[in-house]
Amino acid sequence: MIEFVSFRNLVPEITETGYLTHAIVSYPAKFIPQVVRYALNTYTKENDWVIDPFAGSGTVGVEAYLCKRNAFLLDLNLLLNHLMPMKVFQSNDLLRKEHLHILLEEMQTENKHHFMPAWSNIEYWYAPEILKLLSQYWGYIYNIEDNIYTGIIKTALLKVSKRFSYTEHRTPKLARSKRKLAAIDELLQENWVEQLLQVVYDHSLSTLKKLNDFLTLTQSHENRVEYYGGVDSSNFTVQRKFDALITSPPYLQAQEYIRSTKMDLYWLGHNDDEIKQLSRLEIPYRKADRVTHTPTLDVVRSKLTRKDLCHRLESYFCHTLNALENSMNQLKPNGVASIFVGNPRIDGIEVELWKIISEYFTERGFTFKKVYEDRIKTRQLFGTRKNKNPEGMKSEFLLILKKE
Repeated sequence: MIEFVSFRNLVPEITETGYLTHAIVSYPAKFIPQVVRYALNTYTKENDWVIDPFAGSGTVGVEAYLCKRNAFLLDLNLLLNHLMPMKVFQSNDLLRKEHLHILLEEMQTENKHHFMPAWSNIEYWYAPEILKLLSQYWGYIYNIEDNIYTGIIKTALLKVSKRFSYTEHRTPKLARSKRKLAAIDELLQENWVEQLLQVVYDHSLSTLKKLNDFLTLTQSHENRVEYYGGVDSSNFTVQRKFDALITSPPYLQAQEYIRSTKMDLYWLGHNDDEIKQLSRLEIPYRKADRVTHTPTLDVVRSKLTRKDLCHRLESYFCHTLNALENSMNQLKPNGVASIFVGNPRIDGIEVELWKIISEYFTERGFTFKKVYEDRIKTRQLFGTRKNKNPEGMKSEFLLILKKE
């Protein structure tokens, strides 16, 4: 039943996961482009429409456009609306380094305008002098014409706004630590402004090159990428019909993407109320409005003894399957759903997500076609976390279902 593969070997033309515009902004648990490219090449053709109800950082949108497909992206995180105009940039002309340099130089000297995020405890995350400089740079960007060049600089400012804060910038969630506090105190004794600017320049120029490389490859492409960030995929009204679904739902124990990216969202102009409202819709904080039954899920449920984990399980499958079903109902007859998941553990119990999703949808007009297993060779684990599965997941699975 299971076919063992290496998507990196099957798609050798993609040599790194962050190529072109995929990595211009950091985002947790990204969908690797090799899997998306394989699904596009195998189950779609040029000019088909593809939907992703868990779009995240927009990997499906970028790959679809590169492959001359159209994409429809949905995600709870508002960051999607800021990322996609950059990641799928369309223009007749290449971008110019000279223009970018002019803006970066003006940014350092202009101090009439300051921008302070509408974040009630922002001072908790920054040394006062660093916060003052960041507010000056962001203030300049927000008071000039908004265009692709300001967008490029924003991606660089997002990078330094996290790196030069008190949070551990190499981990997804915000976490102020003694180690980082000491590192910032030490940095302030050095030429920290010069170091911060160096990161801004390096990242801005690197992003400009990536956008130009993307433009060079897609000059003849006329496809569309529609995106809706800040929406609940489980009840968003989708009126278009699609040839395929390609998605990677959030994992059972890792769904707090709003909280992981909220520092970015504040600097991008969103406020406490917006972010808190969306955070409440993340799976760990929502109640299930129904109990989902499949043979495999019922076995897992019977083994759980902790009430909080039972609630987490019910919430996860209720809202994840609602979102998948809402989008899969819009597939054309013979449309294919490609769903990429791992098998996480909850209280030490392995949860075969691909099998549960398959069991659920084969009772609802879909046919199981196959499942691919891709062994994970490298992963980033954070030693300071308490983790009941310290080795992480061994494999990830691409489930293929066909609508009859």
